[in-house]
Amino acid sequence: MELTLTGERTLPGIPVENYWFRRHEAAYLALRAPLRGAVVLEAGAGEGYGADLLAGVAARVVALDYDRDAVVHAAATYPGVAVVRGNLAELPLAGASVDAVVNLQVVEHLWDQPGFVAECARILRPGGTLVMTTPNRLTFSPGGVTLNPFHTRELDAAELAELLAPHFTVTRMLGLHHGPRLRELDARWGGSLVDAQLAAPPGSWDAALYADVAAVRAADFELRTEDVDASLDLVAFAARR
Repeated sequence: MELTLTGERTLPGIPVENYWFRRHEAAYLALRAPLRGAVVLEAGAGEGYGADLLAGVAARVVALDYDRDAVVHAAATYPGVAVVRGNLAELPLAGASVDAVVNLQVVEHLWDQPGFVAECARILRPGGTLVMTTPNRLTFSPGGVTLNPFHTRELDAAELAELLAPHFTVTRMLGLHHGPRLRELDARWGGSLVDAQLAAPPGSWDAALYADVAAVRAADFELRTEDVDASLDLVAFAARR
């Protein structure tokens, strides 16, 4: 089943969506080493490409999503991943059954964020790891108005740490930034490649913008511990108490 790009989730293989896809992919690639050999739940797996990347190193990956079309697509496309349909408000896994929960660019879509965090703690083994990424509210919605109508509540780094605090100890808080090549593209496009993409519908982009967006790769992004408040996306590693 082919999925349709709606803005709720990113999809691979679409040139005009490539910047956002690679921005997500960069975070998944950074998780491969820390999650090697782990039993992993990806809560909110979407199209499934991220779960498949992790399946190459993890002992087992369960990809959970509520959207029926996404689940059908992921199961047919990524045979190395166990795909399950379920509600993130009540995770369909036994307590203390996984080593790690991965939740990338999803928490900002949820109505009950504290309840979801509690569910993650329930299914994690003692000392297990939660990895959560989310757009940095300070840079994603600097004027207070979100770019994405599917988001319910966006977070800055302090708010993300506060959300996790009842059940987790944050061990690392990183920020995802543009690397040198993307900073060059920012300069080329009046200071912001993102703003250049959002200024007009993709069908009206000129050939140069289309080519620059289509050429972005995951390696063009950097994860850093400094300047987290200036980052594009937040990446939190947290240990279950």
